[in-house]
Amino acid sequence: MIVNYGSAKWQGGLKDGKGVISTRSGALSDQPYGFNTRFEGKPGTNPEELIGAAHAACFSMALSKILAEAGVTDVTIQTTSKIGLDQEGDGFAIKTAHLSTTITGQGDRAVIEDAARQAEKGCPVSKLLNAEITLEVTVA
Repeated sequence: MIVNYGSAKWQGGLKDGKGVISTRSGALSDQPYGFNTRFEGKPGTNPEELIGAAHAACFSMALSKILAEAGVTDVTIQTTSKIGLDQEGDGFAIKTAHLSTTITGQGDRAVIEDAARQAEKGCPVSKLLNAEITLEVTVA
């Protein structure tokens, strides 16, 4: 089993507190986050943005494997995962993840689209998310 991790430190209350997020690799090191970065668009990151980045990266990697196995060559994949944070009672819940991907490559269009649908269901982050996951594919 491969284990990676991220960590977070938080100080203060929900609205006046501040936190930092780091990753094992050091790609993120004490990156600021807080109520204002999550809900008010201030500089810094937030959990949904990080989940979206992880989902887009995982999907793109899974798709590249499936495309290679299908004989599609000269592949470029650009993916976004929009994570929906909805109010639920007194709190919030992540209910949706919408993948949008543009794929260029040498191969049959139907094969490329089918590979994207397989990656949507098969990437480990898609499997992790207990959310409705949707996909929009653009083949360029």
